[in-house]
Amino acid sequence: MITREFKKDKLTVKIMDSRQSMGEVAAADAVAEIKKLQAEKDELNIIFAAAPSQNETLAALVSAEGIEWNKINAFHMDEYIGLAKDAPQGFGNFLARAIFDLVPFKSVNYLAPDASDPEATCKRYTELLESHPVDIIMMGIGENGHIAFNDPPVADFNDSKLVKIVELDPICRQQQVNDGCFASLDLVPTHALSLTIPVFMKAKKLICSVPAPTKADAVYTTCTSDEISEKCPATVMRLHDDATLYLDPDSAAKI
Repeated sequence: MITREFKKDKLTVKIMDSRQSMGEVAAADAVAEIKKLQAEKDELNIIFAAAPSQNETLAALVSAEGIEWNKINAFHMDEYIGLAKDAPQGFGNFLARAIFDLVPFKSVNYLAPDASDPEATCKRYTELLESHPVDIIMMGIGENGHIAFNDPPVADFNDSKLVKIVELDPICRQQQVNDGCFASLDLVPTHALSLTIPVFMKAKKLICSVPAPTKADAVYTTCTSDEISEKCPATVMRLHDDATLYLDPDSAAKI
């Protein structure tokens, strides 16, 4: 299933023979880490990304055996501002369908897409993250190299905030159309709530699933750039002590 494996700085890169294999291998590594940590501590905190790129990984994770879900607090990493609470494109709603409603978590902690006060939402979620140190982040990267909604124009490796309001980059908004989440660009919200890059760097483990040909350029930059910078936010994973990037043949086509 794994056709190639290498390291770029601290980042481990695993290339699989199919998108399905990518999800299965990423989930298997996540399960192994969860079981290891659950043997050491009573409660885990895991952040989940919401995107079609996560479908195979989350499906394999949900079907895994031996996880004590009732000892895991779930969080998600970004959410649009301005969508209706029941909008299917809402990331919280995506995660409810994909995993949050399918396994018995100890708690599920949502960012609010219809929050009337986004600043208050940022404060509330910051307090949650501060009181629940992150063990694992299940994540992807965007077509412009973003992680969460830290697009290049707003990404800050030394951000003073853990959660912030961001304006979405046009490439990021177009990705939502390319992924089939919105019918046209004008329907994609212009702003969102996002966890910041320091949240990722403080997490104990990053499991990053990135399939599809639309991600090939971002993967190439992440894995080959001489520069680790906010120009491609995903390059910061190369500085993390325990991060793995899982690819399929399409996303790995240029490396």
